[in-house]
Amino acid sequence: MQCKGFPLGEPVEIYNAIPRSVEVQSGGMDFLKTVGGKVVSGLVGVAVIAIAISWWQMDPRTRQMLLTGTGRILSWLMVVLLAPWATFFVSGWVARRDSNAAGAALVLGYTALEAVLLAWLFQWTIAGTTALVFFIAATLLAGAYNLFVCDWIAEKAG
Repeated sequence: MQCKGFPLGEPVEIYNAIPRSVEVQSGGMDFLKTVGGKVVSGLVGVAVIAIAISWWQMDPRTRQMLLTGTGRILSWLMVVLLAPWATFFVSGWVARRDSNAAGAALVLGYTALEAVLLAWLFQWTIAGTTALVFFIAATLLAGAYNLFVCDWIAEKAG
């Protein structure tokens, strides 16, 4: 019996691998990648130099303010990243209850506590629209992270 020119029982190659001697990329593409890499490296170098000069000319009070704010944000971020993992047993307990409401309450609880911690770290002041936008974005980011991590932990524990 024949099937479109191929006898039955004979293997038919569906995937034709490219021989190793055939080059997939052209020389022009290699040139563009090399030039693009050098341009990006140069821009990063200029940015690092500009930041270093700005830091050197900055008054000590502004420098301290930036360091303090960065430290607060990084410490909050570490709490957000570690809280669901440190309390994995709670996610497992909630997963065994087999309730969407309990899972939502857990994620909402984590997120609310982390939002309160962020506000406390900045002395309960969210001054200005930019600060409010960053606060809301950080809280939403923490909520999404908590949702994914708690779901993953519950899936493994349940």
